[in-house]
Amino acid sequence: MIKRTILALSLAACGSAFAQVAVTIDTAKPGPVINKNIYGQFAEHLGTGIYEGMWVGPESTIPNTKGWRNDVVGALKELHVPLVRWPGGCFADEYHWKDGIGPRDKRPVKVNTNWGGVEENNAVGTHEFFDLAELLGAEVYVNGNLGTGSNQEMSEWVEYMTSDSKSTLAELRRKNGRDKPWKLDYFAIGNEAWGCGGNMTPEHYANLYKNAAAFVRTPPNAKPKFVASGGHDNDMRWTDVLSKQIKHNIDGISFHYYTIPTGKWEVKGAATGFKEDQWASTMKNTLAMDKLIRQNTALMDKNDPQKKIGLYVDEWGTWYDVEPGTNAGFLYQQNSLRDAVVAALNFNIFHAHADRVRMTNIAQMVNVLQAMILTDKNRMVLTPTYHAFRMYVPFQDATALPVAIKNNGKYSVGNVAVPQVSASAARGKDGKVYLALVNTNPNKAVDVTVNVAGAGAGKAVGQVLTAAAMDAHNTFATPDAVKPAPFAAQASGGKLTVQLPAKSVVVTSVE
Repeated sequence: MIKRTILALSLAACGSAFAQVAVTIDTAKPGPVINKNIYGQFAEHLGTGIYEGMWVGPESTIPNTKGWRNDVVGALKELHVPLVRWPGGCFADEYHWKDGIGPRDKRPVKVNTNWGGVEENNAVGTHEFFDLAELLGAEVYVNGNLGTGSNQEMSEWVEYMTSDSKSTLAELRRKNGRDKPWKLDYFAIGNEAWGCGGNMTPEHYANLYKNAAAFVRTPPNAKPKFVASGGHDNDMRWTDVLSKQIKHNIDGISFHYYTIPTGKWEVKGAATGFKEDQWASTMKNTLAMDKLIRQNTALMDKNDPQKKIGLYVDEWGTWYDVEPGTNAGFLYQQNSLRDAVVAALNFNIFHAHADRVRMTNIAQMVNVLQAMILTDKNRMVLTPTYHAFRMYVPFQDATALPVAIKNNGKYSVGNVAVPQVSASAARGKDGKVYLALVNTNPNKAVDVTVNVAGAGAGKAVGQVLTAAAMDAHNTFATPDAVKPAPFAAQASGGKLTVQLPAKSVVVTSVE
């Protein structure tokens, strides 16, 4: 007989008109495993995301291992980065892999036409990328070139990476310094085929995908999971067509959605110095991720009822106007407490859809969009988003637990209203129950009473992330302006009473 344990949390807004909120976690009804790759990262040849941000070369005076910055790699390892997507993005459909192998001083110099029109010297290629993945202990997600490449080029690249034979390509890999084949975990055929990847229709792309996937072959025990380039925002046609028409050699369909405060690509809004209306609109626009996933998965449930195909949100995050004085094509933006709250809200959404959402990749790792890390020559600073990822590490490969929220209050500004509290729970691989709470209200705290029914008195131990200002952020001068603080609550009479601060993220174990 399974013993039912229910954790009931009563949340009431502190000194406000918000109605009492009841959050219930049912540990007797475990859900799907939260795939660790939901916490995947994305590294594109874009601005200083790779060059300077992570790669400095073996000859650099900045301490490095095989050309990769030791400080950045060390920080990323603390996130337990499960997977990295490379080389793009839009860059992928102009990338020819043979430009990035062999002696670095003999590799061709190209122009990165998508991102800033700068020179691309191809110093980071296949071998270097796999070095990074091995340093991080991460799986790899390689994006093939369908736009300006060919089926033959993709096929030969996969052979170069995975073949253990004596073929010419496998021998070329050995000549370039790698004897054993690498493990290729995921391989995408094209990127954003609806836009920078070729301006295609989903029907046309589906045919190209089926044709290309038929020729991308590996040894039987080395086949990667194949990813089709799906839709974005409110365009659901791609998910419908691809899940209906592609029945073989497909493991995932990608989906892209960026949170923009204004909702307008032309003027997105600033990363800092914003007013509360743009805090609220950012919360509203990022929470739209839940509806978009529901709409996509409904189509997938219709066309793929066995749930063989995953929905991979392989580009997501905040996108603001670039920092003044920087190259517009480099997509460099500051990262504030608002971004950490956005990240946590999305984590909670992804957990709720873990049966279909089996990978996501935030854009991007370093110096680009919603980055984990910002660098300036030999200096490095961790962002609030980095800290949110670090706090949520216990949810990697944890088992989702159902969360029901009743009578949730609303945080409102003008005609924008969003739920004040977001919650997610899971049983970690260590057997503990983990609870994540987010307060979207930047002004008011919430009193939280935790009732642990059937489990007796307990405690909550974890971390809280918040700050005084909505746009609080870390700089090279003040690197610890926003960082997690210890969080704990002891039970009294079988209840845990805590306070969820305004504009905060809290992750605790409940024991």
